[in-house]
Amino acid sequence: MASAITTLAADAPTLSAANTGFMLICSALVMLMTPGLAFFYGGMVRVKSSLNMLMMSFISLGIVTVLWVLYGFSIAFGADAGGVVGWSPDYLGLSGIGITELWDGYTIPVYVFAVFQLMFAVITPALISGALADRVKFSAWALFTALWVTVVYFPVAHWVWAPGGWLFDLGVIDFAGGTAVHINAGAAAFAVILVIGKRVGFKRDPMRPHSLPLVMLGAGLLWFGWFGFNAGSWLGNDDGVGAVMFLNTQVATAAAMLAWLGYEKLRHGSFTTLGAASGAVAGLVAITPAGGSCSPLGALAIGAIAGLLCAMAVGLKYKFGYDDSLDVVGVHLVGGIVGSLLVGFFATGGVQSDAAGLFYGGGLEQLGKQAVGVFSVLAYSLVASAVLALLLDKTMGMRVTEDDEVSGIDQVEHAETAYDFSGAGGGTSARSTAPAAAPAAAASKKVDA
Repeated sequence: MASAITTLAADAPTLSAANTGFMLICSALVMLMTPGLAFFYGGMVRVKSSLNMLMMSFISLGIVTVLWVLYGFSIAFGADAGGVVGWSPDYLGLSGIGITELWDGYTIPVYVFAVFQLMFAVITPALISGALADRVKFSAWALFTALWVTVVYFPVAHWVWAPGGWLFDLGVIDFAGGTAVHINAGAAAFAVILVIGKRVGFKRDPMRPHSLPLVMLGAGLLWFGWFGFNAGSWLGNDDGVGAVMFLNTQVATAAAMLAWLGYEKLRHGSFTTLGAASGAVAGLVAITPAGGSCSPLGALAIGAIAGLLCAMAVGLKYKFGYDDSLDVVGVHLVGGIVGSLLVGFFATGGVQSDAAGLFYGGGLEQLGKQAVGVFSVLAYSLVASAVLALLLDKTMGMRVTEDDEVSGIDQVEHAETAYDFSGAGGGTSARSTAPAAAPAAAASKKVDA
């Protein structure tokens, strides 16, 4: 008995400074993705709502962080309760955790795992915001974010990633968030836009991006941060799986961008910067669940398929009449579904697990598991998000007035404008405490000098 105990103690994981440092860097990269998303979305809207779009992402950094510390980590990764949620009193307020206490089975502290997963929780509701551009009250959006992560994201993260979660135990492969992040957010976006309706002038007025350089900057930051998002999800760097995921992330993203641009050229006659940025994001979304189970050639195929299908899907809003402002449904929902299901075809059985897909002799078993994961998360998020949106819409109202939407949501909701064309500053005059003559006097002094 003593020798057995000694063996177990010797085999127990010990804290790795290398893996801990690696995961802290990955956490910072994932945090950067939320400001990157803000720039990506902010450049895609009209100038009169660009600040609101930025704020709809940034506010998630505040709200979700606080809720994660108070109870979110406990719900998502606490001791399993029936496969549906977790709950650990020691995780409430992150107060009962030792600073060197390891996440079970790994070589990183619980605190490091908690902060890494926090960044996933932060960006997921921010993804939803792109579908709601130009028309949602900021206060209603903030409350929706708090309710949605509590009712939808925290439990779904437990289903997919926590030992005991019912999809985790079923054997659904989601390396870094195809179901829990992208399908979850995309389904929620679709539900909310059905509740709040279309923008004023949808399909009638031009609603072109006001700053494509901002879009490209945001896409670049997302691409950069996604290496932490994906490679970091293996929670270590000891066996090469994270390196495969890193490479596959690059390969799939490149293939998706080229596929989107090819479709765009054939369909519309041009290679656009918006298409390049959107294609890259589609590839990032699709490889997120699949990159730890496929080869680089499989990643290339997954990226190309996702780029093509997402490019085709973004036009469906005009055919069916739902106003998905910035194509969250077309890119994140469709891309998440594509990447998650293609695991069932391209999983080699020789990277993160021995589960093999159809093309590698595994039959249809893994594809069936992936389908259960995809459609269960989609259905739950769709229904729960619609209920939350209806509740808020019937109580406080989710939309600004039509006049406020037409005049510009930035000025109405934030008392600011993104760009100063008058020389008077972007904020309201109420913020200025200097006498009116002061600017003129200062200008006079500069001229005299």
